[in-house]
Amino acid sequence: YVSGMPGTAITNFSCVIYNVSLMNCTWCVGRDAPGDTQYFLYWQKSREEEEKQCEFYIKDENGRHIGCHFQNVIMSNDTITYFIVNGSSKDSLIRFYDEYISLYKIEKFMPPLNVTANCDGKQKGCLIQWQQPKRSRVGKDYCFQYEVNIKYK
Repeated sequence: YVSGMPGTAITNFSCVIYNVSLMNCTWCVGRDAPGDTQYFLYWQKSREEEEKQCEFYIKDENGRHIGCHFQNVIMSNDTITYFIVNGSSKDSLIRFYDEYISLYKIEKFMPPLNVTANCDGKQKGCLIQWQQPKRSRVGKDYCFQYEVNIKYK
């Protein structure tokens, strides 16, 4: 049994980790949610850890929470995180939304570091080198694939 009025739960929930340890989660207001509805995001990284509420909400023009910004997100291997968004309103019971997300699957990597290109004018060949981008994953190296686009002027 799910409590709350249909159409009041958030929709289009998504999260992305970027710049190694920052994460944004965003959502859309439920189509049938009353105007005074306010949403609250809680997350739990493992069963052993306590559930935490979002510290830095992203708000729309009406002051309603439509996202959350996280800092210092640390991933351990195979971190599956539980997210739940509750809502409150004076007019109606708001249905909650919840989802389990593997944090590794939502990480957007930084660009490669220390990119250098040395070209030999005689043989018209170039050596292009770079280092792996910083990433939040710990442990063994993961496979990276790179694509090099060379544009001639």
